[in-house]
Amino acid sequence: MKHEHWLDDPGNIKKLWHGFLVVLALTVIAGLLVDLHPHFAIESWFGFNAAYGFVTCLLMIVGAKALGIFLKRSDTYYGKDQRDD
Repeated sequence: MKHEHWLDDPGNIKKLWHGFLVVLALTVIAGLLVDLHPHFAIESWFGFNAAYGFVTCLLMIVGAKALGIFLKRSDTYYGKDQRDD
């Protein structure tokens, strides 16, 4: 009998997404209750830290994809031995 991993169940994945969204919402709402000591005026906007983190992550992903275009190797790069026999 094959034992399936608990992450193989789509229902559990949906529960995880809901849990992550609840934690994100609570974290953003907690910003109303905590004095964050902003250095710049934009940092005092509601939800700025969450938006900044999202945009930064998005830019890192796009940057990594762009680097992949220049740094990728062909599929057979390691496939054949280049020695003269």
